[in-house]
Amino acid sequence: MKITWLGHSGFKIEIAGETLLIDPFLNGNPIFPEERKAEAVEGVTAILVSHGHGDHVGDAIDVAKAGGLPVYTMVELSGWLANQGVENVTGFNKGGTVAIGDVKVTMVHATHSSSAPDGSYAGGEAGFMISGEGHTIYFSGDTDVMADMKVFHDLHEPDIGLLCSGGFYTMDMRRASYAAKTFFDFKTVIPCHYKTFPALEQSAQEMIDALPGVKVIEPEVLKAIEI
Repeated sequence: MKITWLGHSGFKIEIAGETLLIDPFLNGNPIFPEERKAEAVEGVTAILVSHGHGDHVGDAIDVAKAGGLPVYTMVELSGWLANQGVENVTGFNKGGTVAIGDVKVTMVHATHSSSAPDGSYAGGEAGFMISGEGHTIYFSGDTDVMADMKVFHDLHEPDIGLLCSGGFYTMDMRRASYAAKTFFDFKTVIPCHYKTFPALEQSAQEMIDALPGVKVIEPEVLKAIEI
């Protein structure tokens, strides 16, 4: 398995024969080198979008159209994407599971807000549990700490956490670390939704210090992490 951070909340995950693109905010992302966009989307087989905000929908429309790729997202947001010309879009909802080849993706609750870039109603905000190759990845989406996370652990037992940690719009490092040690039993944690803008936290050192025994990896843009 390879997990590649694309800056902000964007990830490219190579798992069980699939290459998933999550929340691909590339154009306009201050820490993503736009000249490497082709590299970021190379080999992608499906796209996941956690909610409607522009820094998460990002380049999903253009990438989906260019490659004829399927997009999986909240049901209301799927309708909006279809209206933008995305032909292969699956809308599901929290608690629902879809199969992408041999990968299972379950949509789970998040607590945030959601609207499409033009202000249209986009349904609710969400995270994903992504299972394959004997691992389960919890992609938190944009969220604060929730007691629901205990349920997520009990039902899915994720060993890898991709946790929003930048603060201001989401959990910060302290709150994300609290969530990780209180509700989960992660072996690996990768922070995201940080470094992008000055208002967000710029370092994961607080998380590293707060989670002894957990492999906390500060990702580098476009540098694959092998699990």
